[in-house]
Amino acid sequence: MIRNAILIALAYAFAQNAHAFCGFYVAKADATLFNDRSEVILVRDGLRTVITMSNDFKGDVRDFAMVVPVPVVLQESDIRVVDRSIFQKLDGYSSPRLVEYWDQNPCAEWKYANEEMSLDRSVRTLANASFTDKAEREKDYGVTIEAQYTVGEYDILLLSAKESMGLKDWLIANGYKIPATAHEVLDPYIKSNLKFFVVKVDLDQPQTKGEYLRPIQISFSHEKFMLPIRLGMANSQGQQDMIVYAFTRTGRVECVNYRTVKVPTDRNIPLFAQQKFGPMYKDLFARTWKREGRNAVFLEYAWNVTPSWGGMKCDPCVGPPPVDREFVDAGVNWIGGANGANGNSVFFTRLHVRYGRDKFPQDLMFQVTPNTEHFQARYILTHPAQGDLTCESGQEYLEQLYYRRVREMDELYALTGWDLSAERDYMNEVRGKLTPERRNSLDMVPVPGNNDGGGNNGWKLVIAFSAVLAGIGYALRSTSTTVGAV
Repeated sequence: MIRNAILIALAYAFAQNAHAFCGFYVAKADATLFNDRSEVILVRDGLRTVITMSNDFKGDVRDFAMVVPVPVVLQESDIRVVDRSIFQKLDGYSSPRLVEYWDQNPCAEWKYANEEMSLDRSVRTLANASFTDKAEREKDYGVTIEAQYTVGEYDILLLSAKESMGLKDWLIANGYKIPATAHEVLDPYIKSNLKFFVVKVDLDQPQTKGEYLRPIQISFSHEKFMLPIRLGMANSQGQQDMIVYAFTRTGRVECVNYRTVKVPTDRNIPLFAQQKFGPMYKDLFARTWKREGRNAVFLEYAWNVTPSWGGMKCDPCVGPPPVDREFVDAGVNWIGGANGANGNSVFFTRLHVRYGRDKFPQDLMFQVTPNTEHFQARYILTHPAQGDLTCESGQEYLEQLYYRRVREMDELYALTGWDLSAERDYMNEVRGKLTPERRNSLDMVPVPGNNDGGGNNGWKLVIAFSAVLAGIGYALRSTSTTVGAV
């Protein structure tokens, strides 16, 4: 029996490996799951940085303003607005995903064939006043207007300041409602000689009539590769989420002053999780964030997405990849060049950071690495074999399916902490298809999250046995040389 069980486990693991690139996308956990969030596109090429900031502001556009620390005085040509659809495309393409596979019926004749998968806020009380009419007041506050532009629907100022209280008072005097403690956050930027990119809405522009404001994109050259997040904490009452879509020529973008950690991935979960995937990923992320000390940056996707590269760019893909025009809109301006081997290469990194004042005292500092290992957050559903399973191999398969479902329940509990005591039928429906002899030989196990205290010894036995099978499966998968989609 043990020998047969091992053989079945080996055959099952091999079957999983053989179909490792034939899964179908079922659902995704996109950025809209997280309410208090921001999204940023970050491009780094040498010393050049391009930052595109999404605006999910809703309400009276007269109440909109943005203050962003920047290292240099931006020229008008360094500022543009882009269509918000680029964020939707990048989010959808790189989101954590749910994928499903199907088991083969071991009682049927197995035939293998190649398959192809087609793949922050202001009140504009001084709307008609000229900034140049306030020159004397600027001197009183120690604030200098370095540059002034109108780009699209936005009025833009580049400010420098001598001290934080002066800058805060200037902003308030000019109609910006900012937190009383803002000077505490502004002070480090002033001491670092940074400038301030200040944005209001030009009410005379037709683009302000829509429901959403378009994203603003800025570019500059500087040795520091960073995102300023501390200013956004000044009026925050708790934690905020930021999704960063980063592009380079060479490899992954990683944080250097906080740990970059992969979210759990390639986990087999119960079939009933399909209807709860959004809440599942929210709870999974929150549990992982707490476990990592609430001060890590999380990797959710990393892949070579070069348009001309023929290999697959995800497994599975949730839609077509970004095209040249969308990369250019995102600030990837080297598409179509021919500067050596990496002239056209585009590497896409998706990072997710949940931050607050208590755990993130510094801005996010990044580096471009040569790491081109592909990664994505994906979670796996495996449907059981259908049809007649009364043959000996079918009964052995069902016995292993029972223990697999035990592992899936345990995995879901480990990822989310959910109480699964109401989901016992997920395992029992398999028990009912076994012969009485095999059914009676199964270990009785408690359901994760069920605190009835029963069956602990049996649970430990099953987990130990599951670990053996998982080890076999991993060993086989790690030796695979399969690439591309089948």
